[in-house]
Amino acid sequence: MKKDEYYSIGVFSEMTGISIRTLHYYDEIGLLKPEKQPGSGRRLYTDRDAMDLQRMTCFKFLGYSLEQIRAFMNESRYDASLIEALQKQKRVLEEKKEHIETGLKAISRAIHLLEEEEEMDSSVFMSLMSSIQTEKEQRIWLEQQMSKSFADQLFNKPEEEMAKLDQAFIRLSKEVKRLKGKPVDDPEVQEMADRHMKASLEFVGEGVLSSLGQMETIESQQLANKFPSPYTKEEEEWLQQVFEYYMIHNDYCFEND
Repeated sequence: MKKDEYYSIGVFSEMTGISIRTLHYYDEIGLLKPEKQPGSGRRLYTDRDAMDLQRMTCFKFLGYSLEQIRAFMNESRYDASLIEALQKQKRVLEEKKEHIETGLKAISRAIHLLEEEEEMDSSVFMSLMSSIQTEKEQRIWLEQQMSKSFADQLFNKPEEEMAKLDQAFIRLSKEVKRLKGKPVDDPEVQEMADRHMKASLEFVGEGVLSSLGQMETIESQQLANKFPSPYTKEEEEWLQQVFEYYMIHNDYCFEND
């Protein structure tokens, strides 16, 4: 039988690409325990340790914690029972992937907005970021309340269109905060409402906008709660009055019969 070849921790670190500090830690927690040289207590590694480390690295790559890896390391062989554990880990990684993709989208849109607008109110910025963050929840709610095709019309938009909507939202927010308190029939206020309504119609279409307008009051409130608002309560009440006046005087019939 071939005698085990021993490697010092420095040589083993170079062989495996794992830092000495990490190897010390694995030894301390009992995950990879090398033999100790009598007298000096120096760590001595073998090819079997290298194989164990390779298994550990594989499970770590799959996203398992060190505690989970410890349980796997105690198994000499794997069978169909591993499938359930791998499927569960797959779901965990898919959720992480979705979170990362959402974060990247939010960052990209934030960079684009700041490049275009140069500056914006912090409440408006955070409202947009929160809306992107909860987009999945918004979509699920609309699918349940309306239909999947309805939700698709709202959310399956090219990035360029989403960027335009973001900019329209920011500009509306700026105008609301500037004009709030003026009479709802003020020409400048109604001009603002007209620009916003036309932008909304261009983005979602009259059919979707009409469906949203025909929601029951409680449903409308639930939907509004899904989209974080940058406005104070007073601003929201004033804005609602502005659009009610606008729709009455421009023959919009989004109300229930």
